[in-house]
Amino acid sequence: MTQPTLSREFCRQRQARLRERLAAASIDNAILITPENIQYLTGFRPHRLMQAIVCLNVDEDCLLIAPNEEPDGHAADRCVTFAAQRHCTLTQTQLLDAAAALKDALGSRQLEYIGLEGSQTTAAVAMFLGNPSSWTDIDPLLWQLRRRKDSDELEMIRKAIACTTAMYSRAREIIAPGISELEVFNQLHAAAVEEAGEPLTALGNDFQCHSPGGPPRRRAACAGELYILDLGPAYRGYYADNCRTFAVDRWPTDDQIAAWEATVAVLEMVEQTVRPGVSCRSLFEQAKVMLDGHTPGAFFHHLGHGFGLFPHEAPHLNPDWNDTFEVGDCFTAEPGLYCESLHAGIRLEQDYLVTESGIERLTDFPLDL
Repeated sequence: MTQPTLSREFCRQRQARLRERLAAASIDNAILITPENIQYLTGFRPHRLMQAIVCLNVDEDCLLIAPNEEPDGHAADRCVTFAAQRHCTLTQTQLLDAAAALKDALGSRQLEYIGLEGSQTTAAVAMFLGNPSSWTDIDPLLWQLRRRKDSDELEMIRKAIACTTAMYSRAREIIAPGISELEVFNQLHAAAVEEAGEPLTALGNDFQCHSPGGPPRRRAACAGELYILDLGPAYRGYYADNCRTFAVDRWPTDDQIAAWEATVAVLEMVEQTVRPGVSCRSLFEQAKVMLDGHTPGAFFHHLGHGFGLFPHEAPHLNPDWNDTFEVGDCFTAEPGLYCESLHAGIRLEQDYLVTESGIERLTDFPLDL
């Protein structure tokens, strides 16, 4: 079976869109070092222990500086390599060495009006530039571009979501009084890897029972408790992020059923409300009113967030941001209620794609307790 991957055609389209934005901002070159942006533009994602650099010129080429050897299928115009390993030992000067390789590859070309990832710029990049005051932070520009997912990106996201479906199917089979959180974690990890057909970039978030969330413990699940599983596997760098809650003994209490109904009602509201241009902050506020109407103060976190090459991207369904939904956004909605009478809480999370006319739900595993 063919594995989903980013296409060179779409990578070049993303390069063209970035060039348009750079030209509009009077920036001639962009130098990128984060694996997410390198993958977004070239299709190549370096190993987590290796560095790479992309230099995108507005008028000329996309230059990839890759560790050790030129990768297959990349969408850069040129590729130059540097030694990230020596006799199989990883070097600790990779970014400096990559920057030196970039300088050599550019030759006499002088870089002016440079765009950099402001949150990631390092001493190695500053040393390469010579004058770190000559650059512009293009993180906001890149984050905005990455919001609208191309079809090749959606294939990657759908594959990651398929991993969560496999994980929840396994959870439904094994969760029972006495099972340990570590055992659940191990079996769900195995199910995700089997579905992916390869190791994952990341696995996920919350694997605790009788808790709003956290990493797995040796603790055993008990009858009467609710088990929140907030899963975020990443397939080749692209994340899923959705949540289900299971009654450990399959006999939810009346309080737990009522909380489940209140939480599902918020998801139904989201699906009826979200359209391009709708305020994310107002959606959060509407959800907060609904959940506080069930149990005041029992909903204490964001309503959701965008996701893609990073688990939390724009749009932010959060009172601390003032985002609006845009066509092409992939986002989550994750209402929850937490109190001792629920042993200890419930959270349900769906993944969505914003379309011209509304939203498409990307997750289809049942919400049942």
